[in-house]
Amino acid sequence: MVVSTSRLSSAITARPVIATAVGAIGISTSGLFVALSSASPGTASVFRCVFALPLLVPLAVAEWRGLGPPSLAQHGWAALAGVLFAADALLWTQAIYEVGVGLSAVLVNTQVVMVPLLARLIDRESLSARFVALLPVVALGTVLAGGVLEPDVVGTAPVAGTVHSVLAALCYSVFLFLLRRGGPDRPLVQSYMTVMVSAAVAAFVGGAFWGGVTLAPGWDATGWLMLTAVNGQVLGWLLVALGSPSLRVEISSALLLLTPVAALVLAAIFLAQQPTPVQIIGSAVILVCAYLITTSGART
Repeated sequence: MVVSTSRLSSAITARPVIATAVGAIGISTSGLFVALSSASPGTASVFRCVFALPLLVPLAVAEWRGLGPPSLAQHGWAALAGVLFAADALLWTQAIYEVGVGLSAVLVNTQVVMVPLLARLIDRESLSARFVALLPVVALGTVLAGGVLEPDVVGTAPVAGTVHSVLAALCYSVFLFLLRRGGPDRPLVQSYMTVMVSAAVAAFVGGAFWGGVTLAPGWDATGWLMLTAVNGQVLGWLLVALGSPSLRVEISSALLLLTPVAALVLAAIFLAQQPTPVQIIGSAVILVCAYLITTSGART
């Protein structure tokens, strides 16, 4: 029996706070599971997308029966977005090994300043005074959280990890920008499947030039990457995508900050990755700025 997306959507939107919170925490486990897999950036990025597809198929079929397929243009934007998602995944996975699970998740939150900047550059949308004022504060928080100024910090290469995290945030920002081009009325799951297929192919090509892609990563790595796909790519994404639009922006923004916060906690508990006091301050600066930007409306 094909899963009913309308019933699923109704169940999630009936309790949007719980759904969004659980989804955000589910996404936060991705970094931990990728780190435990010890897979190369290419291998992890390919398989987290491939393993998500069988779980998305029944939902996509049900959506297609109810809403019809996305337009060719929507498929095109989703496919292009998938390439950027792959770049984000490759860079972020590399950053996990260089700066740690929790801090890489925090640093990727710098995307909140990049999306409005892209809108300003491409669509000529205006920026609020608060957004402009917070830009240098986010930059300072990034330097502090990345441990660039400290000798003994989590990770093997904090400077490289910070750079890779920020580049991942940039790729993710363009990814979100391209999805926005696809339109808010696109069939959600089918478009997301297009993203995953495109991302898997792009990650395979990119990963081949960056540490290689192992097609048989072993049972342990496979298990962790399957958990990454289930928790982050499917359940976490679905809960956040369906739950957050039903909430006021200040509530959804606060709940989405559970992802980096939970990632920091998980990294400390399971991987003994303890940020320094300066890194904690930098992380707090980034997260507070992210909340202020998303709740105030960065563009006016």
